[in-house]
Amino acid sequence: MGRPLALICALIGLASSAMAADVLEQCTEILDYEHRQLAASKTIHLCKAYSGKVVLVVNTASQCGFTGQFEGLETLYETYGDQGLVILGFPSDDFNQEHSDEEKTAQVCQLNYGVSFPMFATSSVRGSNANALFKRLADKTKAPKWNFNKYLIGRDGMTVTHFGSMAKPLGGPLEKAIVEALQTPAPASPSSD
Repeated sequence: MGRPLALICALIGLASSAMAADVLEQCTEILDYEHRQLAASKTIHLCKAYSGKVVLVVNTASQCGFTGQFEGLETLYETYGDQGLVILGFPSDDFNQEHSDEEKTAQVCQLNYGVSFPMFATSSVRGSNANALFKRLADKTKAPKWNFNKYLIGRDGMTVTHFGSMAKPLGGPLEKAIVEALQTPAPASPSSD
């Protein structure tokens, strides 16, 4: 009885390893990045976690005039998450409007605004100290000039559209672009023929 179970577990492990290898094979440079979660020690490899999804990357700040956009971003996530949208928040103090304590930042996001989409550790998002993701996004479009810049990455992991701080999450060009991106099928996985 133990041998068949061990064989099944081994086969499942091989299949999982093969799927992980396929994801990394498909990984585009933009999402080939690992970052620590907000107020936590766990890191997430963006490509492994979000490959094939429509990704909206936002540089956030919890003490900014645009902080209220968290509500609209959460509504987008709740509305379109089941269709393949993921929103990734990256707090930054580049504009001197973020708490130095990640616990306070997390509290603003989760308790004050009910944010349930993934939030990552505070990091720089512009200039020579920008994290690798934001350097790549700036190379494709432009660096954020203020908090709450939004970068929409298509399912292909290569198409990037920039929306500035003034772009409201709901009812405008950003939401329209998200809906259009969600209608694009995910790239096919490499076949094992």
